[in-house]
Amino acid sequence: MITISDISARIAGRLLLDHASVSLPSGTKAGLVGRNGAGKSTLFRVITGDLGAESGTISIPKNARMGQVKQEAPGTEESLINIVLSADKERAALLAEAETATDPHRIAEIQMRLVDIDAHSAEARAASILSGLGFDQEAQARPASSFSGGWRMRVALASVLFTEPDLLLLDEPTNYLDLEGTMWLEDYIRRYPHTVIIISHDRDLLNNAVNSIVHLDQKKLTFYRGNYDQFERQKAEADELQMKAKAKNDAARKHLQSFIDRFKAKASKAKQAQSRVKALERMGTVAAVIEDHVQPITFPEPEKQPASPIVAISGGAVGYEPGKPILKGLNLRIDNDDRIALLGSNGNGKSTFAKFISGRLAPESGEVRLAPSLKIGFFAQHQLEDLVPNETPVEHVRRLMPTEPEAKVRARVAQMGLATEKMATAAKDLSGGEKARLLMGLAAFHAPNLLILDEPTNHLDIDSRRALIEALNDYDGAVILISHDRHLIEATVDRLWLVNNGTVTSFEGDMEEYRDLIVASGKKKDDEKQRPPEEQSSKADQRKLNADKRASLAPLKKKINEIESLTGKLEKLIQALDAELADPALYEKAPAKAAEKAKQRGEAAAKLAAAEEQWLELSAEYEEAMTS
Repeated sequence: MITISDISARIAGRLLLDHASVSLPSGTKAGLVGRNGAGKSTLFRVITGDLGAESGTISIPKNARMGQVKQEAPGTEESLINIVLSADKERAALLAEAETATDPHRIAEIQMRLVDIDAHSAEARAASILSGLGFDQEAQARPASSFSGGWRMRVALASVLFTEPDLLLLDEPTNYLDLEGTMWLEDYIRRYPHTVIIISHDRDLLNNAVNSIVHLDQKKLTFYRGNYDQFERQKAEADELQMKAKAKNDAARKHLQSFIDRFKAKASKAKQAQSRVKALERMGTVAAVIEDHVQPITFPEPEKQPASPIVAISGGAVGYEPGKPILKGLNLRIDNDDRIALLGSNGNGKSTFAKFISGRLAPESGEVRLAPSLKIGFFAQHQLEDLVPNETPVEHVRRLMPTEPEAKVRARVAQMGLATEKMATAAKDLSGGEKARLLMGLAAFHAPNLLILDEPTNHLDIDSRRALIEALNDYDGAVILISHDRHLIEATVDRLWLVNNGTVTSFEGDMEEYRDLIVASGKKKDDEKQRPPEEQSSKADQRKLNADKRASLAPLKKKINEIESLTGKLEKLIQALDAELADPALYEKAPAKAAEKAKQRGEAAAKLAAAEEQWLELSAEYEEAMTS
């Protein structure tokens, strides 16, 4: 049991925790959630003792081992596997002592302890964790200094996972992972044998890996059993009950106060009035539910969509050095309503492909045809460094609207989801999420027909991610998305492309199938090694047959995807028409318009029914063909 009692803590004079309390049973997998800046990382610092609390106590079982990812990633000449192995200090010390010990009794104690801590399987466990986080056997033997900062942070994560602490604290671990690493970590946390507290804005991680939510809001901590979806439902129900209780309390207080005001001056009613005053004091008040609305995100609509395909690639190859293409054999097309997510481990070329499509990398060979007047907007996390530190969002936008009045400039900044008080804040003083909103707004400023987003969610909290989903679904242009947030992918795209083995191909499964493929890939590789050569050949032939079958059915699959896109648009249209038709004023002020709207609604409903029927027929045909 971990018990946090009456904790108060400040950062730079700002009170972030005010007599907050919560208890976590042993073995709990808890997601710590709350708005950016609420104090989640501060709570971690108080738990680890890096920050002293003004008041309160934290009770953790005696001798419990605590672990969290170090802020500085290893950059030594030591190999990755040795860095991870050395994280287990006890094992390293015992092995060193075993080399020099001469006392038979001590040697026996050392060997017994090594057996107790499962030291002899340590290298296999370390290799398995590194593999799950994206390092193959060759990479594990390389020195840490040969990797970039993001990859070294994965090594730091692998090190703390390897030590299996009794209390594991993870602060936004997916920020330096790709989708594949995130899926592996999700599965790892779910099976972890001890207590975990994880700060994350990844909805799928919080739905699939944890069994409770700790909500930090208004400087207080509240414990909820269940995953994030269950937490949202419970909180909404609690908020509704509280609002009803407040309304009832306010009405009762108003009634008592009315009596007091009317009769307190009358001698005959003085006693009754005094008793009502005491009753009013005893009644107390019910706190209002404080709604902290997130600013919406809006992408400007393209003025005119060019005809499909907007991008067509034939025999394309691209790389950074002549004669050394990262990707080749590219034969792809992008239509004006495509929503595409790029899958594949980091290092396989997803960002390279995004730069290629955006025109930042020229083709080494092949042909790339772009639709006339095609506008492309490009966002990547590393571009955060391109913001001018001392310039405000208004100044960044004014450079793109030099002749427009101040009101119009501020209106464009507001569309990016930046509140009024942030418009005059220097970029260096904005939060990571606010910088991301500004940069996305600048990328989409000229109303592109194709919007490319490379990891847009790293600094966005869950509510801001929801705002991004709504913005992408309202946007009429084409989208290419690279993200480790599975919920964002599932909520916004209708096509999956796999960047792997030096090329880009269509992935015909869904995200659940891709997750199963990633989580099981390590086991499958081990099984392949153990199979006799003739069986391996048979499996390879079967995979080729399956691939050929998917390729032959690609036109049918594309038609199914197109119908899914159409049904989504029709559902949105029907919802909008229903909202208009629900207004009684429409029938009084413009009956002809109401009739026209009703007619449009009927036509849309008929088209939706026909599209759904066609989708069912084609889907059944596709499933039958895949299983035959």
